[in-house]
Amino acid sequence: MISASQSLVLIAIMAGITIMLRFIPFLLFSKNTPKPIVYLGEVLPYSIVAMLVIYCLKDIDFLGKAHGIPEITAVVLVAVLHKWKHNTLLSVLSGTICYMLLVQFVFA
Repeated sequence: MISASQSLVLIAIMAGITIMLRFIPFLLFSKNTPKPIVYLGEVLPYSIVAMLVIYCLKDIDFLGKAHGIPEITAVVLVAVLHKWKHNTLLSVLSGTICYMLLVQFVFA
């Protein structure tokens, strides 16, 4: 069994390595960021969100009891709220609550 001081040393080492890994890109690309890195920084967030949406909606059963209504309703709510308020937390939280309420109480 390791002692409290050994645990603190291990945590400090892990924190130091994590911080170092986070700062290395800023140190390497502080002056001239290569164009491929800039391009990836612009494109990847949208690509990741699209992949998450596809992953979440891939198992919709349109022939099932709910016909995909909870999922589609939640997606539309998220899109409308985000377009209207430009608040990611509000839109995602509202869509999640809407989906859970529909699944638990309406289409149970």
